[in-house]
Amino acid sequence: MDYKILAVGDVVGTPGVEMLRRRLPELRRQTGADFVIVNGENAAMVGLTPRQAETLRDAGADVITLGNHTWKCREICDYLDDCSAILRPANYAPALPGRGWGVYTTARGNEIAVVNLLGRLNMEVGPDNPFHKMDAILEKLGKTPVFVDFHAEATSEKQALGWYLDGRAAAVFGTHTHVPTADARVLTKGTGYVTDLGMTGPRDSALGVCAEQSVALFRGELTSRFEAAEGPCMLNAVLFTMDGTTNRCRKAERADVYD
Repeated sequence: MDYKILAVGDVVGTPGVEMLRRRLPELRRQTGADFVIVNGENAAMVGLTPRQAETLRDAGADVITLGNHTWKCREICDYLDDCSAILRPANYAPALPGRGWGVYTTARGNEIAVVNLLGRLNMEVGPDNPFHKMDAILEKLGKTPVFVDFHAEATSEKQALGWYLDGRAAAVFGTHTHVPTADARVLTKGTGYVTDLGMTGPRDSALGVCAEQSVALFRGELTSRFEAAEGPCMLNAVLFTMDGTTNRCRKAERADVYD
């Protein structure tokens, strides 16, 4: 029997957290999603607090993934060790708090794995090679279907990992750039793919940030700490429909919601 995995783009600021709280339960019912993966690394604009993580989980996030801002809210460190439902990039140094992948059970009883990886191009951090790291993780997981959140800047790096894992991962979806891409598809060997999920947060903004602040930054002016924009919000997501027998992706389709 088919099962469905819903992947939700980066939650940005208090407006994004509230949008997810309001709209995710309804979206989960409408799509029939059996498992929900949410990227939460921008819930505090830069980073995620334990309280925000609990709010995302209460809204219906089965797993929360992070990214390059993982360590900006240091109070998350103990939470990462204690809660298996939150993942930081697996290609960070192994001595750091938390875990980069886990095995979970969907609402239909399917066993799946979720992996969080960080890209290396145009990032201010220096993680291990995500391609090599993914090879090592796949060896440990065997035949368990794997869903990969690749938090990366460059579309070329995201697409390369998608093709590298085609036929080996159940789905690969990009996060980080906050702009939803129109290339949700099934690759030739059965892996669901999208270059970027987009974001959950203020619609009339620059990547969730007040547009005026972003404009000022690029004009070379001094700006205050970035704040989330006000106004109507959106929830960007992609739904992956999986064959329960082969664990290959049947369909990858956008499932966006707008206020």
